[in-house]
Amino acid sequence: MKIIVGKNLEEMSTIAAQHVLSYMYQDRRVNLAITGGTTPEKMYEILVPQVKNQTCFSNVHYYNFDEIPYKKEDREGVTISDLRRYYLDPANIAEENIHALNQYNYKEQDQRIKNDGGLDMIILGIGADGHYCGNLPGTTSFGDMTTRVECDQRLKDRILPEFNYEEEHVPDYYITMGPKSIMMAKNLVLIASGTKKAEIIQRILQGKVEESIPASILTMHPNLTIILDEEAASLINYK
Repeated sequence: MKIIVGKNLEEMSTIAAQHVLSYMYQDRRVNLAITGGTTPEKMYEILVPQVKNQTCFSNVHYYNFDEIPYKKEDREGVTISDLRRYYLDPANIAEENIHALNQYNYKEQDQRIKNDGGLDMIILGIGADGHYCGNLPGTTSFGDMTTRVECDQRLKDRILPEFNYEEEHVPDYYITMGPKSIMMAKNLVLIASGTKKAEIIQRILQGKVEESIPASILTMHPNLTIILDEEAASLINYK
């Protein structure tokens, strides 16, 4: 495990962008799973001008690791839509290099990734409750591969903000790569910023590995890099 701490969000995002780029400079196919959410927005802002229309990155293929469909299923889901808006479209990524996970193909996701050579790297965020991807406390087990998670009212309330609080769009389920699927990637990069993430970073680094804290299993990965700003790292002795 490697822990890298930047002074603030901008420095952390710059480090994360450089880390992602380091995986892209290969003379072979590279498979990356990238994350949505607010934390990586600055990282994508830094990456876009370095990647846009660069033929040297035509070997890089992109995957989303979870998806929240609209209830009517009349458009692309929340995750891939966010990834398109913040990175894939601004960076002019070719459509044939985008491999969207959705409610129709999730049962084939793990075999598809295996056939494609496996994921070289997944860049992950983490929630204050220890969730990552769609692996929230009480939803998946450490042995789960890509799966469909049925939403009770608690989960519907949780994802309601993703739909601008318009309840008619909230689905009865979502899709996520499970812990076992994530741990099969060659490299994991976890990013976190802000004081609200400090406690959970401390817990996964200094506490037990347990399903009630889903992200705790990530610390068992042989190639895990954690990139933080000083606020998120404030409760650990990283120096």
